[in-house]
Amino acid sequence: MKKNLILIICFCFALNGFSQQIKHTFELGKNNFLLDGKPFQIISGEIHYPRVPKEAWRDRMKMAKAMGLNTIGTYVFWNLHEPQKGKFDFSGNNNIAEFVKIAKEEGLWVILRPSPYVCAEWEFGGYPYWLQTEKGLVVRSKESQYLEEYKKYINEVGKQLAPLQVNHGGNVLMVQVENEYGSYAADKEYLDINRKMFIAAGFDGLLYTCDPEADIKGGYLSGLLPAINGQDNPERVKSMINKYHDGKGPYFIAEWYPAWFDWWGTPHHTVPAEKYTGKLDSVLAAGISINMYMFHGGTTRAFMNGANYKDTSPYEPQISSYDYDAPLNEAGNSTEKFRQFREVIGKYLPKGKSLPPIPADKPAIAVKPFKLTNKINLFNALPTAVKNETPLTFEDLKQDYGYVLYRTKIAGGRKGLLQVKQLRDYALVFINQKRVGVLDRRTLLDSLELQLPEGEVQLDIFVENMGRINFGKYLLENKKGITEKVLFRGEELKNWEMFSFPFNDISAVTSKVSPLQKTVDGPVVQSGTFNISKVGDTYLNMTNWGKGVVWVNGRNLGKYWGIGPQQTLYLPKEWLKVGKNEISVLELLKPQQDILEAIATPILNKLSN
Repeated sequence: MKKNLILIICFCFALNGFSQQIKHTFELGKNNFLLDGKPFQIISGEIHYPRVPKEAWRDRMKMAKAMGLNTIGTYVFWNLHEPQKGKFDFSGNNNIAEFVKIAKEEGLWVILRPSPYVCAEWEFGGYPYWLQTEKGLVVRSKESQYLEEYKKYINEVGKQLAPLQVNHGGNVLMVQVENEYGSYAADKEYLDINRKMFIAAGFDGLLYTCDPEADIKGGYLSGLLPAINGQDNPERVKSMINKYHDGKGPYFIAEWYPAWFDWWGTPHHTVPAEKYTGKLDSVLAAGISINMYMFHGGTTRAFMNGANYKDTSPYEPQISSYDYDAPLNEAGNSTEKFRQFREVIGKYLPKGKSLPPIPADKPAIAVKPFKLTNKINLFNALPTAVKNETPLTFEDLKQDYGYVLYRTKIAGGRKGLLQVKQLRDYALVFINQKRVGVLDRRTLLDSLELQLPEGEVQLDIFVENMGRINFGKYLLENKKGITEKVLFRGEELKNWEMFSFPFNDISAVTSKVSPLQKTVDGPVVQSGTFNISKVGDTYLNMTNWGKGVVWVNGRNLGKYWGIGPQQTLYLPKEWLKVGKNEISVLELLKPQQDILEAIATPILNKLSN
């Protein structure tokens, strides 16, 4: 009897496992997507797994369901998964397979966007920095070294995600080949190489391309569904896709923008919901599928923000908040836009279906002002120097992100112009460890007049990588640091020492003992603790600080800068603990500042000079 019972239990488990692996079909009909042979309208919203704490993924999925979404879209980020050549990481917040599986458990389909290039206001458009250290390698091209690295990467992604496609029993409906390639080039052979690589990596389901309306001609690949970005006029959407897809649909707006992102020194972008509810209604009424970019932006933490650069505008590094004025705000709470979009989507639910209630906003907490009690002057805590006749770039130093201190000696007693040719991107300049000026690529400020004291003078240039360009032709010109040379009075300065500060482990800095003089002009790392009696989302108020980075309990929360528009850093409850919490701040401009507080609401639209 006992043996029979065991057999019955095993049989039940086997049946359960089989039911979880039921394969679906997802195909292109003439006018509709067909899920298991029946018309299916995709109502999707973009969420990027690294911009949300892993512990909060499920909560964000529940919010997506509450707004009426049936699908989630996400990029896959090469520089996260292969941060150093040959070293892959799909753990923790990089566990994209778990993200997809949680979506399935919450009743959501997934659209996967694993192109090596993602744009996404993300550092180098998602490419790992080390590609630039391979001599002759050209990203986003048919160059052999690039294709070889790309192949290795996409095969690793395939191992993680190909089994999760609908035709293998998973919930991934479609996979995007490349990303807005028509805005970059129009090489159909290159696109076909992409397609073949995806298939070889196991992505044997439905593949598609996406491009802005003006660039579809260059970006689509015959045989794949062309999707459109940024257009929400139903007639325009249909006519454009018909033009490039043999006169038929289905019709998919792969990126529909209900708002926009921010960069330093410009106002926070907001768009009233009312401007888009009618457009959403007309698109859904026309049977067009849609992916909102973004449904929930979250936060671009650590050094992962990208930058824009055009011939007609200066370098524009993006801020850490990726709130995006999206329907779900940076902390994952519903907004008025969320509620109005939900009302529209509710009109198009399948018969007999209703939306779940909207989860309540999470309570936020404040932390009273507290003092940071330890201060390390980076000039007194230098790592081992690398010496070279001329300045080396970050890439030459095998450094991905962060900061590099460049140091040399020059004869004093002179006055003249100091110029840093092709500075990337921001620098503090010191003479004998006294700050004498700031250089900023954003404003094309690459030089300053100096009056040097008598004798031999120590020149220090502390350079910040503020984010590699993520869009356009300048992807190919993305090295960081002092990328050419330094001139004083027109003469090139030689014999440099370089000190790397990648800040990939803040404890490696805070553990050092640094004798601190009473006055400090240089960058400092301050640390301390604060106590809380309950956990909750909160926002570190950096209004009175200058420029830098914050870590709490070892996690890099992103950058702050007094010029705005962002003045607070979002600190999610999932990364706090009752009792003592550790905090460290790298401060570049105001080393004497040591008081910090957290408030219950963000400040995302405050500019200052």
